Amino acid sequence: MPRITVHLLRHGEVYNPAGVLYGRLPEFHLSDLGREMADVAAGFFADRAAAGARIVHLASSPLTRAQETAAPTSAALGLEVATDERIIEAANHFEGLRVNRAELMRPAHWPYFVNPFRPSWGEPYKAQAARVLEAARDARRQALATGGEGAEAILVSHQLPIWVARRAAERKPLWHDPRKRECTLTSVTSLVFEDERIVSVDYSEPAAALLPGASATPGA
Repeated sequence: MPRITVHLLRHGEVYNPAGVLYGRLPEFHLSDLGREMADVAAGFFADRAAAGARIVHLASSPLTRAQETAAPTSAALGLEVATDERIIEAANHFEGLRVNRAELMRPAHWPYFVNPFRPSWGEPYKAQAARVLEAARDARRQALATGGEGAEAILVSHQLPIWVARRAAERKPLWHDPRKRECTLTSVTSLVFEDERIVSVDYSEPAAALLPGASATPGA
């Protein structure tokens, strides 16, 4: 059974001085720190390739912050960046708003809190997990076709879609406490496939040294 690894790379810190939930809004760029994080991620994959890994496929969410995160890795590995709509950020009712207690208490929002397990304020967790895992399986096939047994692929995406895809892969409930997601900025969640089956999930934080003081704004 051919073994292929698909890495889900979360984007770097975003410049967001207003502190809004930016979601799928256009033109939210990486901050200076976010660009540094993207460079560190590129170094992580370049080191992996230098050690013998065959990384043969790179794709990104269409959103600006993901494309900018993918760019240094593209340059480091000599890979073109394909755009995959399936790994875009989750849709969210609160997009463009500052999500604080005062905003959440507005009666106009209350109908969106009916079912936090789905969740009712945005794209269902099941839909997110399904589309990301579908993209990962296609990336696996592409890596196998291009690089053969042991090849690897990278998909640059966003925290929530990556996290629910991981939980689905680990056969855990998709509902969760958002404060406990293990998916920091430019973290790498690696899905290890044998044929079409995910047999293990690995996690690493190449830019861990840059995380203290990084923005924790929503919509990431």
